[in-house]
Amino acid sequence: MNYWRVVTSLVLAMVLFLFPASAQAASSSSITRSAGDEVQVKDFAGQSLVGTEFTNLDLENANFSNADLRGGVFNGTVLEGVNLHGVDFSNGIAYLAKFKNADLTDAIFTDAMMLRSIFDNVDVTGADFTNAVLDGVQVKKLCTKASGVNSKTGVDTRESLGCK
Repeated sequence: MNYWRVVTSLVLAMVLFLFPASAQAASSSSITRSAGDEVQVKDFAGQSLVGTEFTNLDLENANFSNADLRGGVFNGTVLEGVNLHGVDFSNGIAYLAKFKNADLTDAIFTDAMMLRSIFDNVDVTGADFTNAVLDGVQVKKLCTKASGVNSKTGVDTRESLGCK
């Protein structure tokens, strides 16, 4: 009995040490929109959405053009037909996101974590993926169509993806 109490205490201490809870005040940028929540409006064009999380949502045909999505999160989100033209998604996370027929032109994805996300038939002309982390298969897929230079960062799309 005492042995399990000690083991449980050690495990709990390790979890709290490795994953400390942040002491940040709630703000509109820390609100999570998740499955079950109704997304009434799918037009986020030009909005400041820094740190906003979109979890398990269908955002098909949503408009995020020129939005500030730095540090944003798309977790398990359907982004089919989405307009991300000119968006700043630097330091963002897109995990299990489905980008299909999406406009990613002139977008900034620097330092973004985009693992296990799918990019089918997307336009990445002028997008900047500098230091972004994507699955190798998806990078190869993007490299087949990659071209252009980002208008804000001046970075070549093919170079930022590491295309050969």
